[in-house]
Amino acid sequence: QVQLVESGGGLVQPGGSLRLSCAASGIIFSTYAMGWYRQAPGKQRELVATISSGGSTNYADSVKGRFTISRDNAKKMVYLQMNSLKPEDTAVYYCNAHHDRLRFDFWGQGTQVTVSS
Repeated sequence: QVQLVESGGGLVQPGGSLRLSCAASGIIFSTYAMGWYRQAPGKQRELVATISSGGSTNYADSVKGRFTISRDNAKKMVYLQMNSLKPEDTAVYYCNAHHDRLRFDFWGQGTQVTVSS
């Protein structure tokens, strides 16, 4: 079965950095677009960053210049490097795998990121 397992969340002070990882299994990883989404308490889930199967990236305006998404197809991993973190980045971060042609969407269980002093 398909599994997306996130790791790397935690508590960090404003201005700090975290690196989230997502390990995928059960899919032909290289054919999927991968993404990171987040959901803060009382808010809707929102896109943070995506990376296509070809490596093209897209970022929410709120994280441009601070976050970097990357993927390692050989390891079936996707990463989100988060720098200059702000309290408003606090949320549960979810890994997503999306296949356009097959119209498949898979989600991980989420990892909590808290930015607070």
